[in-house]
Amino acid sequence: MSQHGRRIPANKVKQRAVIAGAVVASLGVGVGLWATDGDGDGDPPGSAARSSGEAAAPSPSRSYPLSKEPRTIPAVRDHTPARGPGWQPEKGNRVVVADSGLADEGKLVAGELGMAYAGEKDDERAGDLLLDVKADKGANPESYTMTVRDGRVTVTGPAEAGVWFGTRTLKQAVDGGGTAPEGVVKDEPAKPKRGFSLDIARKHYDADWIKDRIRELGDLKYNELGLHFSDDQAFRIESDSHPEIVSDEHLTKAETKEIIDLATSRHITVVPEIDSPGHLGAVIAAHPDLQLRNAQGTATRGAIDISEPEAAEIVDDLLDEYADLFPGSQFHLGADEYQALVVSDPEASYPTLAAAARKAYGSDGTVADLTTGWLNGRAKTVMAHDRTPRAWNDGFFKDTSVEPVEDLKVAYWTGKEIGARPPAEYLSAGREVLNYNDEFLYYVLGEPQTFVYPTGERIYEQWTPRVLRGTQAVDAEYDDQVLGGSFAVWGDIPSAQTQAQVADGIRLPLAATVQKLWDPDKPELSWADFKSLADRLD
Repeated sequence: MSQHGRRIPANKVKQRAVIAGAVVASLGVGVGLWATDGDGDGDPPGSAARSSGEAAAPSPSRSYPLSKEPRTIPAVRDHTPARGPGWQPEKGNRVVVADSGLADEGKLVAGELGMAYAGEKDDERAGDLLLDVKADKGANPESYTMTVRDGRVTVTGPAEAGVWFGTRTLKQAVDGGGTAPEGVVKDEPAKPKRGFSLDIARKHYDADWIKDRIRELGDLKYNELGLHFSDDQAFRIESDSHPEIVSDEHLTKAETKEIIDLATSRHITVVPEIDSPGHLGAVIAAHPDLQLRNAQGTATRGAIDISEPEAAEIVDDLLDEYADLFPGSQFHLGADEYQALVVSDPEASYPTLAAAARKAYGSDGTVADLTTGWLNGRAKTVMAHDRTPRAWNDGFFKDTSVEPVEDLKVAYWTGKEIGARPPAEYLSAGREVLNYNDEFLYYVLGEPQTFVYPTGERIYEQWTPRVLRGTQAVDAEYDDQVLGGSFAVWGDIPSAQTQAQVADGIRLPLAATVQKLWDPDKPELSWADFKSLADRLD
C-alpha cells in the first residue's frame, strides 16, 4: 500500500500549542510566534520582499488561536496548524502563476474567487494566490501542498493536476465567506481512479446537464467521467462511420467535444464505453443480418453474431472512430451479459458459434473461448490507439483455453450474473480491478429487480474501495491492485426520474464515494456533519 500523510490527531495539535506557549513564556512576552511552512522554514512572516509602498501583510502572532484544518469534501489528509489570521479572497487580489502551463487553472480559480488573474509575476504582494509546479520525482502527480502564511496562499504540486486539486481545496475553504486556515495542507488521493459513470444510451441527457455534472465532479476531485452511449435502446453520439445506427436524440460531435474540453480543463478523463458483443441492439436494428440466433432460429436480444466477420468490422469501425474523438487514455469495452453464455449449454443452443469456436481454437473450443477471443480483438483495436481497455467482470470467463489480454482491467460490478467470480480470483491472478459494486454504487432508474437507490450515508459508513462485491472487503494485500472505483447511473427505466431528480438523487452519494476513494479510512466527521458540509458547499 502506498504511504500517505495522515491528519494530525487533535491531541498532537494540542501538544504543539502547549509546547509553543511554553517557549514563549520562557523567552518573554515580547517574543511572537510565527507559522512555518511545514518544511522547517522558520523565517518570520513578512520577511519576503514586497513592492514599494505596499502595506505589510498581517503577521501571525500568539493572539490568534491555533488554526483548524479546512472542512472540505473530500477531507484533506494532513494539516499542520499555525497561528494567524488565515486568508480570504478580496477583489483586486491577484492570482499569479510560476509557469504559463498553469494559466488555465489560474484563470479559472481567479474567476471563481473574484480575483484578478495576473499571469507570471516575480514580485509578491499581500493577498496573492500563487500556483506553482515543483517537480518531485516519484511523487503522486495528484498530490499538492497548500500553504497559508504571511497573508498569502501558495499551492504547489508535482504536476498541474495536483495544483488543480489544491485550488479545489482552497475554493471550498473560502466558500460562503469562509477563511482558508493558517498553516500547511499536504494532501493526495489514496486511489488513482475516481469516477462517475453515466448511461446516456438508455436515457438521453442534454449536453448542458452533463457539463453541470463535470463542474460538480471537478470540485469534488473526481478524475473520470464514463459515458455509456451504446446499448439495445439507443446509440447516442453522432457517427461518421455508421450514421445509420445513431438515434434521433443524441449528442453531436461538437457537443461531445465541448464536454471533453470542459472535462479536460478540470483534469477529468472522459472514458467512452461501447459495449459488445451484447447490448448492441441499436447497431443490430440497422444491421439485422448480424443478429445472433439460436438453434431454433430465434433472435437473441441485443446479441451480435460474433461468428460473422462483419460484426467485428462494424464494432472496430466504431472503436477507431471514437478513439479519435475521445483523447483520454482509457476505453471501456463492456463485454457483459452476452446472452449466448447465460444458457445451460451454449454449444448446443448456438451451433454456429460452437462451429466457429472449434474452427478458431480446435476441437475443444467453446463459445466462451470464442467470446474471449472477441474481447481480445476489441482490446487490441483500442490498444493500437494507446488506450488502456477495461471490461465488466462477467466478460472474463473461467476455465477457457483463451486468456483475456494482460492489459485488460476488470470493472467489477456484480457477483449476481451467471459466471461471475469472486473478486479475489481476478486479484490473485494479478489483475487490476476497478470497483463498480452494484450493492453500493449503482443508481438504477426505476429500481428494477433488486436494485435500491444508494444513499450517501451507507456509502460513507460501510463502503471502501476494497468492498468490491456485496458488503465484504477483499484482503488488504490486494489494495494496490484496486485502482479505484466509479459511482454509476443506469437508465433501465428512463422515465422514472427527470434529469433534475437524478442530479439531486446522486449529489450526496457522489460526495460520499469520493471521500472514500480519496481516503478509505473511517472519516472524522459524523454522517450528519458531513451532510451539513455537503449542503453548505452545494
